[in-house]
Amino acid sequence: MDFGFFLIPTITAFGVIGLLSSLRILWEYERGVVFRLGKLTRAKGPGIVFLVPYGIERMRKMDLRIIALDIAPQDTITKDNVSCTVNAVVYFRVVDPSKAVVEVEDYYFATSQIAQTTLRSVVGQSELDELLAQRERINEIVRRIIDMETDPWGIEVTSVEIKDIDLPKEMKRAMAKQAEAERERRGKVIAAEGEFQASRKLSAAAQVISQHPVALQLRFLQTVVEVAAENNSTTLFPIPVDLFAPFMEKATGVPRGGFPNQLGKDDAKELAAAAVESLGAGSDEVTAALEAGDVEQVLEGAKKALGLAAASGGEESAEADAAAEEAED
Repeated sequence: MDFGFFLIPTITAFGVIGLLSSLRILWEYERGVVFRLGKLTRAKGPGIVFLVPYGIERMRKMDLRIIALDIAPQDTITKDNVSCTVNAVVYFRVVDPSKAVVEVEDYYFATSQIAQTTLRSVVGQSELDELLAQRERINEIVRRIIDMETDPWGIEVTSVEIKDIDLPKEMKRAMAKQAEAERERRGKVIAAEGEFQASRKLSAAAQVISQHPVALQLRFLQTVVEVAAENNSTTLFPIPVDLFAPFMEKATGVPRGGFPNQLGKDDAKELAAAAVESLGAGSDEVTAALEAGDVEQVLEGAKKALGLAAASGGEESAEADAAAEEAED
């Protein structure tokens, strides 16, 4: 009677302890690889998992979330014999928990070693220009190789990113000089293209002027007016008589070479008005003189607009000749 009194509570206690120890709770991102007497059964989870107590069944948890593996800087030599230091980061996750437990002892360490050797191998087979300009292609090649090597372990490599490429100081200086020379070359090409386009425009302008001589004369008169407007001092330009021929022809209707020695007041008025209007250099005084019919004032205004010397220019010339004769004596 006494033996049964102690046996029942003891069995009950062992049963409760065994039941509690056989319960496991797995999160959504976790899976449990269950072994029964050392033999793999299956992966369980997530949620509540019941195990046979007293060591008959054992479980190992596996995390299915993506893991970021930082690859230590690797000293490598590129295909064109340039030494550099490259480091990268690998993103992978466990897709088959059973293989990750059974096929490899430590899948994290094994994946890191595969990533290091693969990175050094791919960089060694690439030239420096490819490594700098085609980084996305290098990343994809490294990812594909690592994923193929770790697939038997139940590992999936999602992406590989090269973080930094460190070059020697001498190589950096050489690349800087090369970039500067390239910029100078582009600048010279752009300047040459600009000169070529300008020469084409000048050639077209020369053809237009050769077909229309009046255009050259108008350009000359415009230059005279601009110079007279910019400088405060008086500037004398020797202007050929033929320069006024187009304006005289326009004002009088007489063909070039058929002008009389003397022009009437009406002809002079029309000539001055045409010259001032063509040059766009008219002033209020000239406009008023045209309206009043004062021919002399109109001519004087036209001369001022063209930057010509006034009527006193003859006197100044005579004084200059006299001064020259005194200097010779």
